[in-house]
Amino acid sequence: MKPTVSIITATYNSAATIRDCLDSVSSQYVQAEHIIIDGGSTDGTLNAVCSCPHIAKIISEKDHGIYDAMNKGLELATGEVVGILNSDDFYAGNDTLTKVAETFADAKVDACYGDLLYVDPLDTTKIVRKWVSGAYHERCFYGGWMPPHPTFFVRRSVYERYGRFDLNLGSAADYELMLRFLLKHKIRTAYIPEVLVKMRAGGISGASLKNRLVANQMDRKAWKVNGLKCFPWTTYLKPLRKIGQFLPVDRCAPLRSVTGFVDLIT
Repeated sequence: MKPTVSIITATYNSAATIRDCLDSVSSQYVQAEHIIIDGGSTDGTLNAVCSCPHIAKIISEKDHGIYDAMNKGLELATGEVVGILNSDDFYAGNDTLTKVAETFADAKVDACYGDLLYVDPLDTTKIVRKWVSGAYHERCFYGGWMPPHPTFFVRRSVYERYGRFDLNLGSAADYELMLRFLLKHKIRTAYIPEVLVKMRAGGISGASLKNRLVANQMDRKAWKVNGLKCFPWTTYLKPLRKIGQFLPVDRCAPLRSVTGFVDLIT
């Protein structure tokens, strides 16, 4: 039996992009409980949200950042499976949640993830880079691997058992949560080898050298708070893996061979 699905979207002055996100959820063949957690927007975000009849729940109030908003959404979610879709992201096709629901029809699956396309912020038909996740094994995280969080769907019972986002981890809160679920608690996950989400290019952690250094510190803290020990090169390989996302599949084969070797030896 296919499970019910909840989608959480955190918004804050997202009027310029929220429509694509809303439409991509409402057009899914699988009906989802779409929860909007707004940080007190002052633009047209709430007008756009309130005009969509498929929205199940809306909260608009000040929060402590995007991961605090996601935690609020998790408190409200009633679906058996929960996905996080950012306000400037959208699903790659109308059958994205169908693929997810079919994967979770296997009661042994606790989580699943897929691939992601980065697109131009203004022209979303223009592909900037592609994040091909690959199948998971326990060595992956030691080689700097992580799945794209917008494609990461988890049973609600896993959040209830192992906790939500740690607000002390800053921009690495999603990395820490996936590290905790997959490596520490060894939940059973499945890889869907297809593009599930399109994300507008950009981001805070890699916007400058200073931000990258802070992100590296938070990545190391993510291991420490879980009682896990990574290799000295682990968190440095994490941003280096992004290089292959900019290259055609055939040209990034050597890079994938290197990172694959690191996964193997760890």
